[in-house]
Amino acid sequence: MTNSSPLPLVVSRAVPGGTASVIPYCDLTAHCESCCLHDLCLPAGLEPETTRLLDHIVSNRARIKRRDSLFRPGDAFSAVYAIRVGTFKTLMLAEDGREQITGCFMGGDLIGLDGIGDGRHNCGAVALEDSEVCVLPFEQLDQLAHKVPALGRNLYRCISRDVCRSQDMMFLLGSMRAEQRLVAFLLNLAARYRARGYSGSEFVLRMTREEIASLLGLKLETVSRLFSHLQGEGFIQVQGRSVKLLDSAALKRMLGKHAEARALA
Repeated sequence: MTNSSPLPLVVSRAVPGGTASVIPYCDLTAHCESCCLHDLCLPAGLEPETTRLLDHIVSNRARIKRRDSLFRPGDAFSAVYAIRVGTFKTLMLAEDGREQITGCFMGGDLIGLDGIGDGRHNCGAVALEDSEVCVLPFEQLDQLAHKVPALGRNLYRCISRDVCRSQDMMFLLGSMRAEQRLVAFLLNLAARYRARGYSGSEFVLRMTREEIASLLGLKLETVSRLFSHLQGEGFIQVQGRSVKLLDSAALKRMLGKHAEARALA
């Protein structure tokens, strides 16, 4: 998709001087019905007519540069965002300014649902790479969901997935050893990439080791040591941020009774 005309800009609030391009939806050639992530997003299983109605409320598409913010903790809630391209981390800020990573979202995921309850975002979302999201004004989405039960069920499914993600993370942090946390993280990423049509055994980590440590409740040196250990045992191959799972069956055995955990899904 190309657009030769200058794109309007809005000021990004995560990085001083950062910007995010906003693309009017009417200028796009790809819509919900033809999107390659259709089956992972809100339109999954909807009739074409309903999908076109959903198209009508997608007002624009925002391009978010790496390290720029989609929204920050405390921001007023007005929309949810369907990730079309890229990856985001969600985070909360401690009083001393330290980041606590709370989640990882990729193409096909709906992000921003945390603001539905009290009208403000509880966490922030920052792009881990140059990304693109479809902006769905929530008031219009909610009205359409009430008129179209199938869309309402899909929205509830997305909210439920968000709740399960939080519960699974608490389970992971409370019951798994450090090595199991990292293994669960890698296997989960593999499954998510596979669901999106990519390789489920070889992928690039968008998070830094430090961000992975924050997400898993571990120290940076622990994560680095565990990557080296798993590679030394022949379970994975690591080169920079590129990871190849060499023995997924062995990794699953390491999780034992936790093998079916959906943490970080």
